[in-house]
Amino acid sequence: MHTKRIFSATTTLALTLAVAACSDPSTNSGQTGSASQSNSATSAAHTSYDVTSIPTVEEIAALVPEEIKARGTLRNGASTGYAPAEYMASDGQTPIGYDIDINRALAKVMGLTDATTKHAEFPTIIPALGTKFDVGLSSFTITAEREQQVNMVSYLNVGSAWGVAAGNPKSFDPSNPCGATIAVQTGTAQETYAATLSQECTAAGKAQITIMPHDMQTDIATKLIGGQYDATLADSTVIGYTGAQSAGKIEQLGDTFESAPQGVAVSKDDEKLTTAVQAALQYLMDNGYLSDILASYGAQDAALSTADINPAAK
Repeated sequence: MHTKRIFSATTTLALTLAVAACSDPSTNSGQTGSASQSNSATSAAHTSYDVTSIPTVEEIAALVPEEIKARGTLRNGASTGYAPAEYMASDGQTPIGYDIDINRALAKVMGLTDATTKHAEFPTIIPALGTKFDVGLSSFTITAEREQQVNMVSYLNVGSAWGVAAGNPKSFDPSNPCGATIAVQTGTAQETYAATLSQECTAAGKAQITIMPHDMQTDIATKLIGGQYDATLADSTVIGYTGAQSAGKIEQLGDTFESAPQGVAVSKDDEKLTTAVQAALQYLMDNGYLSDILASYGAQDAALSTADINPAAK
């Protein structure tokens, strides 16, 4: 079940790595990660997983819709400002990250000759499924609301974490965020959670939270280090990875909390593709490929063992 990994170091990340988050800190889904787990990404180089050894599984390939078979390409949409899941290489044009590698692995299992990932702003990905994109691998937290829009196939379980400049110079207190300035990614569950926290602050007669949303999050790291923000709220994998790339100038504050499952988004109108994605993900899980892909980004502990369709509705 262990699979061979071949890595290629191709780029060193800039300090402006994205620290946006897409997991829902208000949803307790069981397994909770730890701070040490989320900080396990230590390499500054892009490590790309070689999917050439992953075989085509004929019974899974038979599930793929004819239009996609004829095209030969699995088209993914991702907001590429979210390392280590999806971000841009040093050329500013090539999407890289574990979600990009997972998309390529899915295409291999499905017998497709190619897999592409195109950048899209996070809120625009779901509306484009079934037309511009076949799948959305962009760290989507699985929620009942999203399951009303698209089919979600689970593959990861990721917690949330607070990130601050080294030494916490703003003395940010996660237990009392009222009055703080917090950076988040636009359209994510974390933005919603920050708004809920702010409402709780004002209801208690305290100062509201100043929420700073960003479409790409490419400037959060420098602004956090520069003292413009008190903290950022992000997936634990993002905080850990960004901290590693910032040479210790950004650190996680407190433990990872409230894990939630993430899923591959597929159009509600494409049940056949949904079934193919579920089967291919389960194959990657069962044969160790998913854990190996995530391990090249220090995120192997996030892998799920069961690919479920729309688990929030169960």
